[in-house]
Amino acid sequence: MSRVRVHNFSISLDGFATGEPQSLEAPFGHAGQRLHEWMIRTRFWSEQGSDGLDNAFAQQHSQGIGAEIMGANKFGPPGWHEDPEWRGWWGPNPPFHTPVFVLTHHVRPPLEMEGGNVFHFVDASPDEALAMASEAAGDLDVRIGGGATILREFLAAGLVDYMHLVQVPILLGRGVRLWDGLEGLEDGYRVEFVSSPSGVTHITFDRQV
Repeated sequence: MSRVRVHNFSISLDGFATGEPQSLEAPFGHAGQRLHEWMIRTRFWSEQGSDGLDNAFAQQHSQGIGAEIMGANKFGPPGWHEDPEWRGWWGPNPPFHTPVFVLTHHVRPPLEMEGGNVFHFVDASPDEALAMASEAAGDLDVRIGGGATILREFLAAGLVDYMHLVQVPILLGRGVRLWDGLEGLEDGYRVEFVSSPSGVTHITFDRQV
């Protein structure tokens, strides 16, 4: 049975998944790349990267995934929908290699790119988006790619089966928080914490059957 998964989703000690303001020049606002430095240093990211615990978690990102769902702010900076030439942050061959469903109020025709990447722009609820992504994924799993607002909506709707968070030891103070309105979420999951020598903490939420 296919599952809905989250991988490599980084948050600060105070629960922010991105800083502010987000822009073309600063996709994560004042946070810069500080939330993702742990992953950039792994072999998953670069052949010159390190092996070890962080890499072992990071590489699970793409295993068994047949489709991704992401929010509009992950696909582009504020206002990207006004630029018909905008094709995402990732160049001609994005790293997903699956159908990707972008949740947006500004629907446009599907965008086909190299490597099996097809972006579908849909105005849909979490349940509706998951139904579309699940059909596209077939027997494989669906990944919720973020950002924090979209992930929070899927968590609130009870649609996430497995979630891997990475708590980074920084304080951002402002931005977009993940946990707002999710009181008691942990009750439905088996939660495990693993500290890494890099200083981050890997937190997994695995739904209780």
